[in-house]
Amino acid sequence: MRFRAGTTGLLVVVLAALAGCGTQASAGPEDAARKASARSSPLTSSATANARPSSAELQGRWWTWAASEPEKTNPVADQDGSACGLNQPQDVWFLAGTFGGQVERACKVPAGRPIAFPLVNRFGDRSDCAAFMSNVRGTVRLDGRAIEPETYQGDLITVQSAQGNAVTGEEERFTATGCGLWVQLPSLAPGKHSLKIRGQSDDFSTGVDYALSVAASSE
Repeated sequence: MRFRAGTTGLLVVVLAALAGCGTQASAGPEDAARKASARSSPLTSSATANARPSSAELQGRWWTWAASEPEKTNPVADQDGSACGLNQPQDVWFLAGTFGGQVERACKVPAGRPIAFPLVNRFGDRSDCAAFMSNVRGTVRLDGRAIEPETYQGDLITVQSAQGNAVTGEEERFTATGCGLWVQLPSLAPGKHSLKIRGQSDDFSTGVDYALSVAASSE
């Protein structure tokens, strides 16, 4: 994914989406309280697990999730899947891409949880999204079967970021235009699944090979 123009550090670079971000942040004494706050209202929704969120709601909630952790524990910077369960909401399971480049991740997903992710995405103003989407492309394969992504050209989104996060670097609530290629999947059958995600816009590319383990309903 790509980040907003005007940010510092890795944020000046392409925000890879399925996603990406990156920047500095060291946890302070208030870190535990900050994380608890990040898990609350910004990631919750009045929608039920069976309801599909709108593209604007989905993007705003995903970016809030991506902006809830510093780089060391950020799901976009994750190299092996160890951060995939952090700050997940209760009605959907988010997956992330990278800040650029390709990684392999193993991730355990609860039973009955829909899955949502971008192939490649960004936020900014309308002109940022227009330029980004003019040359965007990507592919998704689930257990070897091609999945057609949805194209979100530009929605007004609301994002709540945490202090020291890898996306904006600071705690703030803001509105922006969000865009990208996205997939929303219903809950997967219990067992192991292979998910391969690739996304690109101009010279930025991101990719993740996910080994997903979906729990049985009794677990």
